Amino acid sequence: MNEQEKLLESNGLEYYRNGLVAEKRGEYNTSVTLFFKAIASLCDLQILRDKGHFPSNHSERFRILERDYPDLYIKIDGDFLLYQRSYRLRLDKPTSEVLKHDVETLFKKLRINF
Repeated sequence: MNEQEKLLESNGLEYYRNGLVAEKRGEYNTSVTLFFKAIASLCDLQILRDKGHFPSNHSERFRILERDYPDLYIKIDGDFLLYQRSYRLRLDKPTSEVLKHDVETLFKKLRINF
């Protein structure tokens, strides 16, 4: 595993673990934000492993996912809409649990112990 892969994996784990802490405190806007960041890091890791580079922003990530990883794209697109709600709404535990589940699914797909 190269340094960039290690960094993306480490970031994904950090965001996930801090998301768990925020969720336990009932801070669902924070947990959703952190779980989405973990998802983005893990998507970038998947792309890096497969293509040898990773996207530089959300737009590029979404284009690559839509073109080359349609199942993952559908999931992250829905998660992104939930994440965007955190800017203007108070989110709840079920919303947080959706993103947490999606992060955990990505960890398993990428064979990362969490």
